[in-house]
Amino acid sequence: MKKVFVILSAVLLSTSLFAEDHVMAATKSYYHTQDSVPSSLSLSLRDAQNYAIKQNRSLRNASLAVQEAYAKRWQTIAAMLPQVDGSYSYSNYLGYSATMSTAMGEFTINMPNVGALGATASVGINGQGIVGVLLNNIAIDMKKISLDKSESELRGSVMSSYVSLLALQSITELLDSSLVNIQNLESITQNAVNAGAAEQTTADQIRVRVNTMKNNINIQRRNIELATNTLKVLLDVPVETELTLTDSIDDILSPERVISLLSENFRIENNLNYQLLQKQVELAKRNIHMAGWAYGPTVALAYNYTNQQYYGEGGMRMTPPNVIQVSVKMPLWSSGKRAAGVVEKKIALEEAKNTLSETTDNLAIQYRQLCFDLTNAYETYMNEKDNIEVAQRVFKSQTEKFKWGAASHLELTNASNDLINAQSTYVNAMLSLVNAQVELETFLNN
Repeated sequence: MKKVFVILSAVLLSTSLFAEDHVMAATKSYYHTQDSVPSSLSLSLRDAQNYAIKQNRSLRNASLAVQEAYAKRWQTIAAMLPQVDGSYSYSNYLGYSATMSTAMGEFTINMPNVGALGATASVGINGQGIVGVLLNNIAIDMKKISLDKSESELRGSVMSSYVSLLALQSITELLDSSLVNIQNLESITQNAVNAGAAEQTTADQIRVRVNTMKNNINIQRRNIELATNTLKVLLDVPVETELTLTDSIDDILSPERVISLLSENFRIENNLNYQLLQKQVELAKRNIHMAGWAYGPTVALAYNYTNQQYYGEGGMRMTPPNVIQVSVKMPLWSSGKRAAGVVEKKIALEEAKNTLSETTDNLAIQYRQLCFDLTNAYETYMNEKDNIEVAQRVFKSQTEKFKWGAASHLELTNASNDLINAQSTYVNAMLSLVNAQVELETFLNN
């Protein structure tokens, strides 16, 4: 019996160690640890995306959800493996003696103190437990797809924030150079007023343009601070960390990348939303099997070992030291409860199939729309890029002409307004292009 107890203990220990190793090995590739953050970071777009994937807490939660799904699956498997429990009890009857009356007289039976050491090994298997493991496998796959989806969305968010910051920095530099030109013009005009060669009204009007330009620059600098903080949140770095962006706008928003995306064939099986819906249909099918196995039997096998030790004279050993039990439990009548459960799961399967079919049709239409949006956004961006270059040249030209009296103040004002409007339109067109590119890349799971 001692050998049996030792063997059962060894089986229990090895099973526990296997479970822990199995779960940790299966989820190791999905676990991220947060490294210490340096005081400054110099990042390309790809570096920023990879850094965010490694550091972002929301994505780490999605990784932990995968680990949780693996742990739940092992719980389901372990429930069908041998379960071993040990026990020890001690009873003290405080000197009590039992008296038995028979035809031959009375007998006194001493009730000595007794200690009992026991062990129980049991295993129970049914169809629902096996199907439960299959359901856990589907749940793991769905968690992995959700993790991939979160990762893809995070990459897109980092790209949008990265390009937004680059655009704002570029526009601010452009406005700074324009401000220098118009401030020089203000100084020249004021000197002309002091010399009696120009009117004060002209100098005041130019000063208004200077103040307008300064105000616009201040707005852009506040926007830069906001965009920088947004990117830091995505990277999960402290606000004190200095960020340096090494890529340029032209490196990211290239015609080659847009053409490559538009020419890429759409494979619906790569779409993450489609993959999730497929898994939901598969899950609904397994749920029907789970409900059907409610009619199935449960087979259980148990072994009990008990060793009693009496401390004193007397005592009757009424408990057998070794007991093996085999049981089969079969459900007979549930007033239609199990049948209704099967019907419910079949209806859920039809709903999942309908959703998958509808989504399949919609995804093809959505792909065409996303391609159209990207094409339109790219054409608009190229036009606005050209417009802002033209507006900058016109502003410089009008500035020089005004300096030599060949242009009026109205012409200079119009050129200044055109430059500011072109700057705003250019930024909006750039962000629209980035968003259109990100949406198509995410849709294609690229």
